[in-house]
Amino acid sequence: MLLAGDAAHIHSPLGGQGLNLGLGDAMNLGWKLAATIQGHAPDGLLDSYATERHPVGAQVLDWSRAQVAVMRPSRSSRALEAIIRDLVDTADGATYCAERVWSVSIAYDLGGKHPLVGRSVPDFELADGTRCGQHFSSGKGLLLDFSLGKPLQALSQRWAGRIAYVAAQACAQLGLSAVLVRPDGIVAWVDEASLDEEGAAAAASRWFGHQI
Repeated sequence: MLLAGDAAHIHSPLGGQGLNLGLGDAMNLGWKLAATIQGHAPDGLLDSYATERHPVGAQVLDWSRAQVAVMRPSRSSRALEAIIRDLVDTADGATYCAERVWSVSIAYDLGGKHPLVGRSVPDFELADGTRCGQHFSSGKGLLLDFSLGKPLQALSQRWAGRIAYVAAQACAQLGLSAVLVRPDGIVAWVDEASLDEEGAAAAASRWFGHQI
């Protein structure tokens, strides 16, 4: 299986995006391979790698082509470069370029209605003094429960060993009551104070296989 970065033969002249792309490929594919080897991967999990990452590789390749076009020693390229520099000097232009270089605007189409689904989880600062990123060292998925009373703890135990459960309020919860995150840090499901256990269970089954 080719990684998106390998298939595209990307050598980006700005921002090391070829390297970033390869790391993203490894993060996306690694936990899916592990789940398959361990025998609990749901149907289609490995196929989701190509669906999610190959479009990202194509986007980075186009971005690299655009950079090469701007750097060509021609009068038209110099004129284009001047226009781009003017755009980058604006807040929107700088934000756009930063998002492309840092890949923070990547969003997978996972079918969720909330804009956070399919994007990297924010590094929530939790009330217990930890941050969200510290809870991924085990290689498991993560269910963040911001609600009082730990209402989703029993549900998380149905995927014990695959999903880590953390019950703690966050300093900035973005109006959310719970967040399910894949091992690669991508948000798979969010709850906005409705205690949607059915939705949480469906998302857990989709990404972590049958419950115990």
